[in-house]
Amino acid sequence: MHIELSGKQALVTGSTAGIGLAIAAGLANAGAKVTVVGRGQAGVDKAVKDIKQASGSDDASGIVADAGTEVGCKAVIETLPEADILVNNLGIYGARPFFDIDDAAWEEIFQVNVMSGVRLARHYAKGMQARGWGRIQFISSESALNIPAEMVHYGVSKAALQGVSRGLAKVLAGSGVTVNTILPGPTRTEGAQAMMADLAKERGVTAEQMEALFLEENRPSTLLKRFTTPEEVANLCIYAASPQASATTGAALRVEGGIVESIS
Repeated sequence: MHIELSGKQALVTGSTAGIGLAIAAGLANAGAKVTVVGRGQAGVDKAVKDIKQASGSDDASGIVADAGTEVGCKAVIETLPEADILVNNLGIYGARPFFDIDDAAWEEIFQVNVMSGVRLARHYAKGMQARGWGRIQFISSESALNIPAEMVHYGVSKAALQGVSRGLAKVLAGSGVTVNTILPGPTRTEGAQAMMADLAKERGVTAEQMEALFLEENRPSTLLKRFTTPEEVANLCIYAASPQASATTGAALRVEGGIVESIS
């Protein structure tokens, strides 16, 4: 299967590193014009440079904005009024005991993880609908289905994305615009590697051993038995953004290594 996205404009939030950068690079490699979004100029510039080098294309560009805020989303929309592919990857997480998650923490994670995608989809979906083609993705998590006791607010925010995605897919039914969520599991991003390194130091094991211990203790149902790579997650996103995925909409697409105990 050859995925061809030439002539398509893609916007990927939270894309200066990790899964977001891998998605942006994959879309660029498929021929799309990619715009990355990040909060810092240096990170955005590096991501754009890396994508151009990896894809051999000069079509990549960047926007410096905090898409986790209303002001930031407005800045993104003003800079890039139209997009054919929207990947809402921006998200935050962090372990915190439930009784210590105050109202401010709930509000922050909802604004960043949910409202960023809502605001951008609300704008870009209109143009996609008018043109009769578009792809919208919300990067959720297996934590939406397996709410983690160590970060309930995170799992709830990702579950909310499932509802937004399914609802928007119904709103856009028959329009040629597809809307899906992508559900990664533990992924070897820079943030995850740093967390594993810290835990490994505390427990006197290697980072590789810590990954295995983390899965055994926190995600024992994994069938993959390892962390995924950002590129493995991105591969599914690229397919979902392709013309070949025209009949896939309103779906929760899993790339979590079989952690979720379900055959559906």
